[in-house]
Amino acid sequence: MTRTILLTALASAALAGSGAGQTPSADLQRQVFAAESSFAASMAERNLAEFASHVSPEAVFFGDTTVLRGKEEVLARWRGFFTDANPPFSWKPDVVEVLSSGRLALSSGPVFDPKGKKVGSFNSIWRREQDGRWKIIFDKGCQ
Repeated sequence: MTRTILLTALASAALAGSGAGQTPSADLQRQVFAAESSFAASMAERNLAEFASHVSPEAVFFGDTTVLRGKEEVLARWRGFFTDANPPFSWKPDVVEVLSSGRLALSSGPVFDPKGKKVGSFNSIWRREQDGRWKIIFDKGCQ
């Protein structure tokens, strides 16, 4: 009986320490919303350097038929989206969820064509780095 009580107490302490059942702070959700919004603004402003600042070195971006692995591969492919004066598409977050640990987050929302018509949605996973900045590690658009 004592052993069962001890194991239960240890398990409860471990769960409490892991943040299980806790909700993330609104501040963390605001941070991710701001990061995603800044990421989207980089496309609208035609600023590839700003876009790149949001991409993790180990990012994975999913295309229709390809998977881009690593920041350099992502930038090589996405550079073409920054050549014209007007962006070929835009997006904005409307959902942000952060793990209770505060380390990973999901952002999701609509994607629009140049005329503002919704043509799809996106899902991105963000990771909070050692310096506190959020970097995108996975990105996938869906029609």
